[in-house]
Amino acid sequence: MAWKVRPAMRPETQLHYDAVSATAQGGRDRQEDAVVLNFPIGSSHGFAVLADGMGGHAAGDVASNIVVTEVFSELKMQGENPSGLEQDINATLHAAIADANACIKYVSRCKPEQDVMGTTVLAPVVFEDRLYWISVGDSPLWLFRDGELQRLNANHSMAPEIDQMLQAGLIDAEEAQSHPDRHCLTSVLMGEEIAKIDYSEAPTHLKPGDVILAASDGLEFLEEEEISSIVRAHRHQPSAVLAQALMDAIHALGDPEQDNVAICAIRVLFSDWPEKAVNLNENGGALRSDFGEADEDLSNALTVMSHKDRSGSRVICISKKVSL
Repeated sequence: MAWKVRPAMRPETQLHYDAVSATAQGGRDRQEDAVVLNFPIGSSHGFAVLADGMGGHAAGDVASNIVVTEVFSELKMQGENPSGLEQDINATLHAAIADANACIKYVSRCKPEQDVMGTTVLAPVVFEDRLYWISVGDSPLWLFRDGELQRLNANHSMAPEIDQMLQAGLIDAEEAQSHPDRHCLTSVLMGEEIAKIDYSEAPTHLKPGDVILAASDGLEFLEEEEISSIVRAHRHQPSAVLAQALMDAIHALGDPEQDNVAICAIRVLFSDWPEKAVNLNENGGALRSDFGEADEDLSNALTVMSHKDRSGSRVICISKKVSL
């Protein structure tokens, strides 16, 4: 099957992205989540790859790292020609997923101790103001816009079916939340045929002020309302501050069963930030600087990237890797 994307008009307002990744081991014996991102300075194209691994001893982390490496490599190589990549983005993403799945199959056959392993995968890809994605499993991709958090990708677990049972009155809310099959996956990469693949048939158009949040399901130990509230409170601050706030909330839960957490937060900004790197508040009020509410003790922990041209230099990205 061939997937072709019609070339889009170049947006009048040029955008760039403040992106950060963060991981936490939680209450597990090892980290089986993996996340990488690529948002080069001066480029209107960027992407992230996130995987939540599962399996026996030292297998889940192998599966997640295989997928992240394979998909990242393909997107990085093809990204030398962004316009060509966008035209073939869905075909490229499907091929990368298939290659990663085949690699998992090969490794599991070569190493009997890792014969049962699998992983989810989530890969959001941005071209200027257009967002595409592909996903397998239950790792959520959210878009925060106008004060609301909206999930963009499908949830390949039993949770949607159980929630339908709740809506039909077959079970109550407590039974729905504690159902033993709630987190059972209906699609995963484990070297066999992939049952379900979700992808964007058409791009989601982005605008300044949007926040893209990709995560493993470990972040969903927080209620979606709390995640939304944290994004709302920190949407004007560097993505590193937002990521830290999410991780702090996970830590505050103190849940001994806390799953691994991996997140990628991507803020959509005007291209001439900081001169216009601000967001209108909900009442259409005055603009404010992204630096205004940042914690002072982060000044030595942030990576600040700048761009120089004939008109001078300007800061275009602030990022920090957070690991708890």
